[in-house]
This record gives sequence, structure tokens and C-alpha cells, in this order.
Amino acid sequence: MTLAHVDTEAKPAADQAVPRPSHGRRRLAAIAAGLLLAVLVLAALSLSVGAGEVGPGAVLDYLLGRHGARDNARLSLVVGDLRIPRTLTALLVGAALGTSGSLLQAVTRNPLAETGLLGVNAGASLGVVAGIAFLGVQSGLGHLLWAFGGAIAASALVLLIAGRRGGGSPMRLVLAGSALGATFGGLTSVIVVNSAETYDRFRFWVLGSLAGVEDFGKLTGLLPVLAVGFVIALLVARPLSALALGDDLAKGLGHRPSTIRVIVAVAVTLLTASAVALVGPISFLGLLAGFLARTLAGPRLTAQITFAGLIGAGVLTGADVLARVVSRPFEAPVSVIVALIGAPVLIGIVRSRRLGAMGMTDPATQETAPPPKRRFAALRPARRDEREDSIVLRGGALSVLLPRRAALAALALAALLVAAVVLSAYAGQSEMGLTRTFNAVLGSGDRFDVLLVQKFRLGRIVAGLTAGAALGLAGCLTQTLARNRLATPELLGVNDGATAAVLISTTLTGTFGAWWAGPLGALVAVLVVTTVSGGLGQRGYRVLVVGLAMSALASAVTQVVLTRRSLNSASSLYVWTSGSLNGRGYSVATPVLIGLAVLVPLALVVARQLNVLRFDDSTASSLGVAPARVRLFCLLLAVALAGLAVGICGPVGFVALASPVIAGRLAGPVRVPVVGSMLTGAVLIVAADTVGRIVFDGIEVPVGIVTTVLGGPFLLWVLLGRSGAARV
Repeated sequence: MTLAHVDTEAKPAADQAVPRPSHGRRRLAAIAAGLLLAVLVLAALSLSVGAGEVGPGAVLDYLLGRHGARDNARLSLVVGDLRIPRTLTALLVGAALGTSGSLLQAVTRNPLAETGLLGVNAGASLGVVAGIAFLGVQSGLGHLLWAFGGAIAASALVLLIAGRRGGGSPMRLVLAGSALGATFGGLTSVIVVNSAETYDRFRFWVLGSLAGVEDFGKLTGLLPVLAVGFVIALLVARPLSALALGDDLAKGLGHRPSTIRVIVAVAVTLLTASAVALVGPISFLGLLAGFLARTLAGPRLTAQITFAGLIGAGVLTGADVLARVVSRPFEAPVSVIVALIGAPVLIGIVRSRRLGAMGMTDPATQETAPPPKRRFAALRPARRDEREDSIVLRGGALSVLLPRRAALAALALAALLVAAVVLSAYAGQSEMGLTRTFNAVLGSGDRFDVLLVQKFRLGRIVAGLTAGAALGLAGCLTQTLARNRLATPELLGVNDGATAAVLISTTLTGTFGAWWAGPLGALVAVLVVTTVSGGLGQRGYRVLVVGLAMSALASAVTQVVLTRRSLNSASSLYVWTSGSLNGRGYSVATPVLIGLAVLVPLALVVARQLNVLRFDDSTASSLGVAPARVRLFCLLLAVALAGLAVGICGPVGFVALASPVIAGRLAGPVRVPVVGSMLTGAVLIVAADTVGRIVFDGIEVPVGIVTTVLGGPFLLWVLLGRSGAARV
């Protein structure tokens, strides 16, 4: 067969394989028509369902003006003042969140991007809480204005920080939004825990609901903002498509990548801020709509944005209908309904084959993996100059070679821990000098001093030490497992699962403080995550992503439990869910100490294999390490440690994230900082608890809030500072 003959035979097949443009346009038009029809059906259902017992026929009569329906005061109230404004709000808010999710996923090139990414939700929450606490804002319009102002301010600050030294790259936007969102969340908690009235209003608003939409007042005020956001979203679609080809090609086509990202961020801010102001923060909807739109539209960004808006409108309207009927005569929080829908979709994302094509199977490892030319530097025998820079410990026939820098770092951290313990025992609301403090520690001196120090302060310090060490080690194992220094046990659903378990046990037993509920909840969460994800997956990334879905579901359960309890009980439980050592002592620290006595030696034994695990699986296998087995063992250790810590002090944020980073900076990149991470975690917990007890006179700030407020700036310093500017 000649080459020409092969070519002529191949042409018809090629023509058949490539879809014609007209066929693609017809397909997109059919999908758009189907989505629009579904939205209209859901809108009609929303108009027909409610507490007013007004059926579809009466609603239709009112809409068409038949049979004098509009003169009926009851129909005018139920349909005209309640259902129509609520349905239109659901449609517009859902479309806004769906469009925002699609834009964020496109600009960050991450199909898991969510509308809270720019700190909008956290800023809105802080604005609402500040308005309630400091200005006595009570009306829905006041909440709307403060939520919108807080969201705009938060997003502007994120853009300002992300634009420094990097032109607002996708990674910088993600990191700045995550860090500032955490800090804003911590500041919100500082205000809430000190005001029961503020918390009582905030705990219902934060769940997200359309129940407060009673007329067109709120919607009319933000309708121009929504319109501007939608127009910008459609106009930016074409340059954003060029940006998907890469910054260099986009510049060659005449676009400015940094300007495009800023415009997208402005559109997302306007749409999301308006949505949060109208109905409260609703998670998962932007992720869900954006991913489904990409699945239906393919690479066509304009179609993606349009489809995402329609999907968001339909999902939120349908969720609102379900929220009205699933727990009559009460209304379920619409954000919980959306989470129940969005979590399975997130699991479907990570299990789908399309995930690999989207570049989501490999986490970014260039920041942690050694350079290729020195790939085996940490595995080969130490050279003479390396041995001279090490400390040799001998005991009979056994000897241990310790890196000098790591050993000195551990000694420095141990000394810092001793200083933190002494300061914590000394500091407090009661005026007690150092001499009286030491006498009380030794059991001499005033009986009140001995009781205060030995029973309350020292017990609390021991509980903080054990919880901090457990969190630090769990974070070290998780980051090594995922090869990503942003990974923490929280991403496995461990913290939220343990928290939900403790609250459920409190509801069932009527008593609070069962330390075993935390590890049990963490174990259940991780079993569900690993089972649903089909194993650890490539580099453990699949488990981490499915853990996000588990966290969302467990967090929704936690919020619902808090809203169903009395104000006093809910306020106390909210403090614990923020992370607190108040009232914790030897009774809860002892089981964790026993757990650490078992788990820490196991972690030290596996530390050598953890060093190998930082390389790819083929390299680890060639060096005699079973990656899957080591990965599973590390995962179980991290789950057990994090669960024990949550059982003591609740879900303390940022300690598991910061401890391995700080310990790694001090000890160097040669080995996994197992011991250093434990010591760092203990120092952070004890120091944060001390700050929380003394920062405000007569008021105690929970340790988890202190670490969250300070953790955001720390994350920015580590990842967006001078040393990290080139990497992100």
C-alpha cells in the first residue's frame, strides 16, 4: 500500500472523528435550553411550595391576574411579598455563586476552587459580627450593608497582598485568600465568644438561609451590583480563555495576565459579596456549578460561565425548596442542603478520570522535593565532611549519628518549651510573683497558690503540651504523606469529624468532656474518606481532596447541633469548637500521654522511611520501601494523634500546619523533623494559651482563636515572603 493511498483512506476517518463546529454549537444550545427549562421548573416549584398552603393554581391565578387573585390580601402576602422575592433572590444568588465559581476555577486553573477563596465569606462574617456587637445592628438591611462592606474590604486586602512582587498569580491569590480568611475568622470568633447576644444572632446567619427574604427591599439595593458583576464576567471570558494558554502566550496575544486576574477578582467579589449579604455564606455551590459546567461545555469558557450560572440558580432554588419541606414546620439551613449535594459531587470529581486531565492528581511538590541533581543526597552514606557536622552518640556496641543542626534545633526548642511552661505557670489574672509560683509548684507556700498552680494551671499546661505535641507530629506526618506543606489533618476531615463526634456524644449523653469521642470521630471520618476515595490514591492526594467533602459534611452537622441547643449551652460548646483548654487537666491529658508513649516511638521508627517517601514511588520502591504500606501507616498515626488532640482542646487551627514548617526551617531539609515538630507544637499551644489568658483583663480568649488570628499572618510570611516569592 502506498503512502498516498494511506493518506486518502485516512481522510474520511479523520473527518468523521472531528466534530463539526455547527454540531458543537447545536449541542451547546440544546444543553442551555435544557438547563433553562430545569431552572424554570424549579422556580415554578419554589413559587408553589411554602408554609402558606397556597397551591399552584392560586399562584398561577395571581401571576396571571385571574379571578381577582391580586385583590386577595392573603395571596398578595404569600405570593407577592414572600414567594416571588424569595424565588428571584434564590435564582440571582445561585447564578452569582455559580458564575463566581466558574471564574475562580478558570483563573486559578483549579477545578476545586471555591467562592470563599478570596476571603469574601470570612470578611462578610466579620462585618456582620462587628455591626451587631459594636453598633447594635439588628435589621436585615443592616446585616446586608455590613456583610457587603466586610466582603468588599476583605477581597480588596487579598488583592493588595497577592499583587505584591508577583502580579497576582493564581497561587498567590489562593494563599492570600486562605490566610486572611483564617485571620478574619479568628477575629470573628474573638468578638462572638465575648458576646452571647452577638453569637445568638450570628449562629443562625452563618448557616445561610433565604427565610429572611420578605420583600424586594434587599434585592433591589444590590441588583445593580449583581448586574455589574454579571456583565464583567461575560466580558472577561475571552481574555480569560487566552490566559488558560499560559501567561507568555496570553501576552503574545496582547493581553495582560495580571490585569485579567484583577478584573476576574473584582467580578467574583461583586457577585459573591452580594450573595453573602443577601442570604449568608453558602459553601460548595460555586464548586459544584463550576465543575458541572466545565463537564458540559468543555473548553468553551463563555459557555462554561453561562452554564455555571444556570446550574447555580437551579441548585440553590431546589435546595431552598427542600429546606422548606424536609423538616416542617421548621426550615432546614439551605447551606446544609447544598453541602449534602456538593460533597458527593466533590467525591465524584476526585474519582473521575477527568481529574487527571485537569492536572489535579499531582500536588505541587517542587517546593519540597530536592533538586534533581542531588536527588539521592539524603539517602547515600554520609561523607566525611557530613560526619564531621554530626553528633555521634555511643552506648556500648550501638551508636547513633545525629545531624548537628537538627540536634541543636531540638535543644533550642526544648529550652523554649521550658520557658513557655514557666511563663504559663506564672502568668494569669491573679497577681503572683515568680517566687510564689515556684513555691506553689513545689507544694509549699500559700494553700490557695498551691491549689491554683498545681490543680488548675499545671494540669492545663500538661493538657496543652500533650495536645500540641500530638498536633505537631500529626501535621508532620500529613505534610510528608501529601508532599505538600499546606496539608494538615484538617484536610482529611479528622478535625471536623472529631468535633462533630464530641458534640453528638454530648447531645446523647448530656455530659461534655469524653476524650474518647474525639479519636472515635476522627477514625470514623478517615475510614469513610479512605473507603469512598478507593484507597490512598496517587501520593495520598485523593484522600486529602475527599477529606474536604467530609469536613464540609461534619462542619454542617456541628453547626446544626449548635443551632438546636439553648443559647447558654451553644455558647459554651462554640468556645470549645474554637479550640479551648478551659477546664482541661490531668484527667484528659493522661490518655493522650499514654497514646503518645505508644505512637511517638512508632513515628520515630518510621521516620527513616518517611525520608524516602518524599521521593516518587518508583524511587522509594527501588530503595526497598513499600510506599502504599508506609503511607497507610503514616495516615493512621496522623489520624490517631489528631483525634486525641481534638479530644483534649477541640479543633485548634494552624498548629499542625505551622509546626512542621518551623521545625523544618530550624533543623534543615535533610530529615523529616519528627521530634522538632512535636516540640514546636507544644510550644505554640502553651504560648497561645498563655496569650489568651492575659491579653484581655477579665476575659479569656480560647487558644484556638489565638492560633487562628496569628496563623494567617504566619502563613503569609512563610509562603509569600521574600524567600517564597519566586516559588509562588
